[in-house]
Amino acid sequence: MTTQPLIYFSSHSGSCHRFIEKLQLPATRIPIGHLPENAILATQPYVLLLPTYGGGSSHGAVPKEVVHFLNIPTNRALIRGVIAAGNTNFGEAYALAGSIIAQKCAIPFLYRFELLGTERDVQSVKQGLKTFWESAHTKEPING
Repeated sequence: MTTQPLIYFSSHSGSCHRFIEKLQLPATRIPIGHLPENAILATQPYVLLLPTYGGGSSHGAVPKEVVHFLNIPTNRALIRGVIAAGNTNFGEAYALAGSIIAQKCAIPFLYRFELLGTERDVQSVKQGLKTFWESAHTKEPING
């Protein structure tokens, strides 16, 4: 399977999936559950979009499915940026999954949005991704 330049994870709540639908961009979904037979192998450079788990704690902020996905060497080698959803009620832990992945993979944390994202978030991410891919993977965040 050929993957898209946007790969995402969305839990059963579907919040990130709905955000992806609003973007109207081709995207590949990391399946729920982390069985080896469900593993996706990235086939081209990509940006990862994911929710933050953990209820305000750094422990468990990155969904297990994403951890397993990034533990595959090819997937880790092809990641170019990360976008994270979160909840501002969690203060410093807001969209923490993006910060963790950016640090561990040495990639830019491009954007963060709350819960389902607003129309402004959708437009910012769409334009930001376009600019990001056109500018040869600069380290500049989408939101400035």
